[in-house]
Amino acid sequence: MATMLARALVPVVIGLAIDRGLVAHDRPSLWLWSGVLFALVVLQAATTTLQERCDFAVNAGPSFRTMQYVNRHAAVLGADLRKHTSTGEVVNIGTGDIEPIGRALAATSRAAGAVVAIVVVAAVMLSSAWQLGLTVLIGVPLIVWLMTLAVRPLRRRQGALRKQQGELAAFAVDTATGLGVLHGFGGAERFAERYRAESQRTRRLATRTARTEGALAAVKTFLPGALGTAVVWLGAHLVLDGTLTVGQLVAFYGYAVFLATPLRWLTESFEALTRGHVSAERVCRFLRAERELPDGTAGTTGDTPAPAGPLHDPLSRLSVTPGAFTAVACASPADATVLADRLGRYADSGTTWGDVPLGDRPLAETRERVLVLRNDDRLFAGPLHAELDPLGRTTREDLLELADTAVAREVLDALPDGLDSQVQGAGRNFSGGERQRLRLVRALAADPEVLLLVEPTSALDTHTEARLVQRLRARRDGRTTVVFTSSPAVLSQADHVVHVEDTTAVATGSHRELLADDRYHSLVTREGDPT
Repeated sequence: MATMLARALVPVVIGLAIDRGLVAHDRPSLWLWSGVLFALVVLQAATTTLQERCDFAVNAGPSFRTMQYVNRHAAVLGADLRKHTSTGEVVNIGTGDIEPIGRALAATSRAAGAVVAIVVVAAVMLSSAWQLGLTVLIGVPLIVWLMTLAVRPLRRRQGALRKQQGELAAFAVDTATGLGVLHGFGGAERFAERYRAESQRTRRLATRTARTEGALAAVKTFLPGALGTAVVWLGAHLVLDGTLTVGQLVAFYGYAVFLATPLRWLTESFEALTRGHVSAERVCRFLRAERELPDGTAGTTGDTPAPAGPLHDPLSRLSVTPGAFTAVACASPADATVLADRLGRYADSGTTWGDVPLGDRPLAETRERVLVLRNDDRLFAGPLHAELDPLGRTTREDLLELADTAVAREVLDALPDGLDSQVQGAGRNFSGGERQRLRLVRALAADPEVLLLVEPTSALDTHTEARLVQRLRARRDGRTTVVFTSSPAVLSQADHVVHVEDTTAVATGSHRELLADDRYHSLVTREGDPT
């Protein structure tokens, strides 16, 4: 605001220097007003520096704070995040929506300074020539109104473009994640064609939006220029009539040139606010997403021993014996995920642990005590040791021991820097079987009281699978471990085996005992359709 006021007063001082110094041949007055002009220039330089710093703070501060809110809310949503939005959409918010919000807030301070400067200039012009002041007072609101009309279609098109960009990003992330599978059944080319079609649709939307932005830029240049031309033309006629002095005409020309800056700031502020509003709507829609699982209050602390009773899901009648190595053989792989989600309280089903419903316990406590490991859990980019032990509670020696348990030591030995090697996004530099074993190392490092593993050996060969199960059973001796699998190598090592059909436990016993059941025998030996 101070910068704009200093700029607004420059034409006034120049006009006074001309009329009272040059025209009147008054050298002291000329020196006086020249000194005032120099002081205004110095003030401009100083306030411009402060303005740039303030602009950066107003821009970067809210952007950073918004990013914090988005990250924290994503952490609060946890496993429910994927139910509300896609990975690509979250990435799009972080990369495309945060900066426009900061720019919109920074634009408001510039707009306030522009309004003050326009009011000051209009007041000075009214005091000197009411015709010119009235022209400015009418012209500026008219320009602002026209800009508001021009911004509306831009806002609609920017909203449609951001939505399409989010969908395209989500499609790209999903395609890249499943690229190996797509190549496996020959679907990569088909998905590439779909991506090209979506990409072309995004390009067409971006082109239409760019045309609107170009038209808006032309309007931003033309309207202030037209107002300045009108002011100069009217001022020249007033000089010819003897109403204005030469110095005042020069000053009024300076006002006309100066007004282009605050008007440009106003129009740019409208554009920035439009972009920021579109982005803020997307961020707010994400922040309004609520966690589906309520947080219990009747919990204990993490140091309190686990309940003595079993982990029991009443819907499926599945009970997990405490301290045992239990295998759950599901006729459908989807059933394994459903049951693991219930036992780990990623879905409410009335599951109890001992005599206390899991829903009554704080969710954070359940997450610390009960860990569910799925094959779609991600490996994140960064140093391998930090990925395997994100909380930093395990020594390197212990990590190597856990790697031996998961038969992952050979994976580490093959890496150029061992535990210091870099993991690529989603663990792309590892095979499916290697990722499975590394995920198991990470789960073992967390050392949960209850470990639920969903098909943890599906990508391993029989020999590696047998070694892993033997070592896992020994490592988890005395702690509750549940493996959802149909592999005989795992089932034969379990203390208890539960046979599940249609998400309902139909039989319990040892692997050998259950083999007498035709349906169980068909499931584990792959000799027919168990359903």
